[in-house]
Amino acid sequence: MKNVTDSFVSLGHWPSAGSFGFNTDILATNPINLSVVLGVLIYFGKGVLTDLLDNRKQRILSTIRNSEELRRSAIEQLEKARDRLRKVETEADEYRVNGYSEIEREKANLINATSDSLERLENYKNETLRFEQQRAINQVRQQVFQQALEGALGTLNTCLNSELHFRTISANIGILGTMEEITN
Repeated sequence: MKNVTDSFVSLGHWPSAGSFGFNTDILATNPINLSVVLGVLIYFGKGVLTDLLDNRKQRILSTIRNSEELRRSAIEQLEKARDRLRKVETEADEYRVNGYSEIEREKANLINATSDSLERLENYKNETLRFEQQRAINQVRQQVFQQALEGALGTLNTCLNSELHFRTISANIGILGTMEEITN
């Protein structure tokens, strides 16, 4: 624990005059900070992230299955419509003399309506998939950020002790006193 406290104390220079300085050696401080943050993220976030991704995967697969069922239903409707079309075509041959143009119009309307219905179902499936994917990504990002923040705060709270708090407060009071003397 002494080494951890010393690493925090070494971030600043503590001369007897009460001034405060920073360790500006980027090569010494940034890799350590990055490795600590990455280590905490990997250690605390790996299991939760895996569970979240598995849950999202199951939901997305369920949505895909539902969409496929809707697609199958639409295909069945299309087959029924095609059967009806065949029936209409048969009747059209019988009634060709009396109403050929009317039957052709009904045929076109039936095909267009079925085609439109299939297109709407396909668009709905695609929109649902995109929405679920984006929502899953946003949810995972938010939870990873929250867990990283909680982990960092927990680590920070366990590393700080009352002696370090007292020294930090005393140094800040000294700095404020020096600043007050300078402004007067």
